[in-house]
Amino acid sequence: MDMKMKKPVSRKKKNNDESMNTRSSRFLITINVFGSAGPLRFVVNEDDNAAGVVETALKLYAREGRLPILGSDVNSFFLYPSNAGLDALSPSESIGSHGGVRNFILCKKQSHPHMTEARSQVIARKRGGWRARLQKSFNLKILSH
Repeated sequence: MDMKMKKPVSRKKKNNDESMNTRSSRFLITINVFGSAGPLRFVVNEDDNAAGVVETALKLYAREGRLPILGSDVNSFFLYPSNAGLDALSPSESIGSHGGVRNFILCKKQSHPHMTEARSQVIARKRGGWRARLQKSFNLKILSH
């Protein structure tokens, strides 16, 4: 009778072990938002992609009413592992792909205005203009002495 009782217990334990192996691990991450006072902390799955983590971070940031206001466009941000080099995670990259990295930095992408031909001509004219004004001011000082 004792053997019959042990078999169901061992099967049940074996099933729990199998389900634990197929389930992805969860861990706590810390995201420092560039320009914000303190970090965000929340739990993610190891196989969550970077875009999903950025989306969750932006929602949590907005829910807490933090400043500066960042917006909600996931594509406007870079997520950097804080101690794994200078490359940002791609949006489809798994958050657990960098081994044991648990700390990240969230930075807003800089928007650069498009250079038009008219704008480049204005900038070119201004560049030459300051030199002329500087030389003229030196000439005035020399003549006045």
